[in-house]
Amino acid sequence: MESSTLLSFVSTTPSLPEFQHAILWALIVGIVLAFVLGFGMGANDVANAFGTSVGSKVLSLRNAFILACIFETLGAVLVGYNVTDTMRKGVIDVAIYKDDPKALEVGQVAILGGCGAWLIIATVFKLPVSTTHSLVGATIGMSVLVKGLDGINWMKIVSIVASWFISPLLSGLISACMYLIVDHSVLRRKNPFSCGLRALPVFYFFCIAFNVFAVSYQGSKILHLASVPFWLALCISIGAGLLFAGVIHIVARPRLIKWIESGEDVEAPSSSSIEDEKISSIEISVPSKSEQAPPPSFGERMKRLLKKFFPARERQEDQKTLKLFGSIQVFTACFAGFAHGANDVSNAIAPLTALLAIYMNMDVMQTAETPIYVLLYGVLAICVGLCVLGHRVIRTVGTEMSEINPASGFTIEFGAAVTALVASKLGIPISTTHCLVGSVVMVGTIKSGQGIDWRIFRNIALSWVVTLPVSGLISAAIMFGLKFTL
Repeated sequence: MESSTLLSFVSTTPSLPEFQHAILWALIVGIVLAFVLGFGMGANDVANAFGTSVGSKVLSLRNAFILACIFETLGAVLVGYNVTDTMRKGVIDVAIYKDDPKALEVGQVAILGGCGAWLIIATVFKLPVSTTHSLVGATIGMSVLVKGLDGINWMKIVSIVASWFISPLLSGLISACMYLIVDHSVLRRKNPFSCGLRALPVFYFFCIAFNVFAVSYQGSKILHLASVPFWLALCISIGAGLLFAGVIHIVARPRLIKWIESGEDVEAPSSSSIEDEKISSIEISVPSKSEQAPPPSFGERMKRLLKKFFPARERQEDQKTLKLFGSIQVFTACFAGFAHGANDVSNAIAPLTALLAIYMNMDVMQTAETPIYVLLYGVLAICVGLCVLGHRVIRTVGTEMSEINPASGFTIEFGAAVTALVASKLGIPISTTHCLVGSVVMVGTIKSGQGIDWRIFRNIALSWVVTLPVSGLISAAIMFGLKFTL
């Protein structure tokens, strides 16, 4: 009985040339839809990484586009392999398609169509949504229609969904702590510009060291960095950070001072405001013993302590200091772009990688590595989308949701980039959109209290909620239309 069943299966299984001829259309359509998905991702998701730099007027749109194209590519090529594997094989158990590789091949077309369609729709409405959300939803929608609930890796999905909530909170906390450090060590000092010059090499050290460690430890197989031990990666990153910090202090510092001092846009405090401060300091009456208030309660003392700990919301920042932070915000914008490329570019090309693996070898398990030309194709599509429609979402994140200056923008981008890169090294496809929005909200709240446009944030949060089911429904609808080809 078993031998006859095996012979029946062998006789009905097509040869590789027959299989390739039958699904050639799916490969061609998938390549086109992969470009559409990458275009939508560039217009929506990539724009978030540079939105705060454009919003704080540190970068022009044109320069943001150029830097994004460069560092998205570097992040995808040097770090992005782990996330590609998670999105291709982690959401569903591809082994259930061993007897039906054609269904999985056609399913990738539905996934690409569902995810790409939702990203374009969200971009039209200026809503920064998650490509990761969209891909997971589209993958589930396709698989449920073809195989029902069988093969869905629910625990993996639970961990990914948990990361969607954890990532904005974690990124927001990192950015908020970073902003408080900047505030206490630089912004609230009597001479913030001098303090900023002393702190600048330290900030550069951490940025460089973290980036180098992310690239060197369990890094790109293309550069043969996958086997670099932890201690060596740590030593290399610390050495590179110290070297770069020394260059900033010795070489760049005098040039920065000259550039800032020669700027005409730096405003000195007006004499009237200085006089007002003198008057306000003089006009302080000391109450007599009979008029003295009772000692403050514990609750009042805690309120005063918290008020001193958090930034003064009515304070006007020193313009020279903000211009100084503008120099490092350009760097952290590149850092954020690199982190986004490491995490999300791999998501965009994961279905295309699966398409090619199945078409070339009928390899449902997709054991081959992601080809470099597939990564570069995804980056090309993303860069085109960014340059054509990226300005729409950049305005939402960078200017409309909160008021951002170079100091707060630096901490927002740093927190989001650290969170995204750590997740990439762990192979967790978190949303860099959530990281950036979480950082914008957290820093804006402690910086100015009422500086967040909560109406815009509400719309963004609602778009996050509907992303997974909407992309899943679109993918399922496409798959339903393609079932006649199976």
